Amino acid sequence: MKLLYCINGFYRAAGMERVLADKANWLAAHGYVVTILTTDQLGRPDAFPLDPRVEKYDLGINYESNNGGSLLDKLLHYPAKQRRHRSALAARLSEIRPDITISMFCNEVNLLPRMHDGSRKVLEIHFSRFKRLQYGRRGLWALIDRFRSRQDEKLAARYDRFVVLTEEDKGYWPQLPNLRVIPNPRPFTLPEPASLDSHTLLAVGRYTHQKGFDLLLQAWKMIDTQGWTLRIAGSGDPLGAVPDNVITGPSANIQEEYRNAAFLVMSSRYEGLPMVLLEAQAAGLPVVSFACKCGPKDVITDGEDGILIPEGDIEGLASGMKRLMDDINLRRNMGAAAFRNSVRYDKERIMHQWDSLFHELS
Repeated sequence: MKLLYCINGFYRAAGMERVLADKANWLAAHGYVVTILTTDQLGRPDAFPLDPRVEKYDLGINYESNNGGSLLDKLLHYPAKQRRHRSALAARLSEIRPDITISMFCNEVNLLPRMHDGSRKVLEIHFSRFKRLQYGRRGLWALIDRFRSRQDEKLAARYDRFVVLTEEDKGYWPQLPNLRVIPNPRPFTLPEPASLDSHTLLAVGRYTHQKGFDLLLQAWKMIDTQGWTLRIAGSGDPLGAVPDNVITGPSANIQEEYRNAAFLVMSSRYEGLPMVLLEAQAAGLPVVSFACKCGPKDVITDGEDGILIPEGDIEGLASGMKRLMDDINLRRNMGAAAFRNSVRYDKERIMHQWDSLFHELS
């Protein structure tokens, strides 16, 4: 069976790209003919290794050249780029002749349903129903975000299958007959859980507004942290001045970060299905997390393998961190439960769901 994945680019070391690499490699190893079609790779190296059997093509549309510009700039250039994209996409579909074409909810999302090339169309979304509204933009941009959010429902209904990551997010969409839930698989499995006896809290992610590290640092300053260290592994926008017992910067070995942590704390304002939660569970770490939309309420069983805090409750986040810092037995009990529960996101289990879905459509 031939599969064609459409995505903007494959050069960012981000969650969606990593998940696509894992899925494409598994599918190629299990007899699928897999092609990845990008619009904005522009000769940049891949962020993650791909099985040599996976083909890649770039259409060179370069949507990103207009990112960060004015609304007028977008309005002037986007329609022309969509026309070029549609023509180039149609040519590739005619050449590759996939059985199933999958949109990663990028710039091809409104083009694929109009392509009558004979392939079945699947849409998968790696953010929540509310992402466009969670940008928090104002004025005309806010109106556009609301309009596009309403249009997302109409677009999703036009695909043969529409796949979301969590049961929580499924509940926010209309009751579409094509709607399915398939979570992302955990990216790794450790042979044994972390010991949890360190005095290091771990947070992982890009330094962006979404990840809420500003909220985490506020919570950190509310509690007695003597003898403890907060490690925020990531890069991006400057975090500003941080206390001496806060270590920032990228990680050379993320699995070691998990092995050396007492627990994970996640302070995100919004997510789709945060990979850090799956990674933490795979390492046997309990989690203190905001119950943001979406993901934490699917992954974490509150009081069993972690602690869920109401969205934006900084004092609650501080209290949850302190509770685990002060009780190693609680950490170990929750960590053991997290390690057991991690099997729900085993790669084989998740990929067999995709395999079944593709065979439904063939």
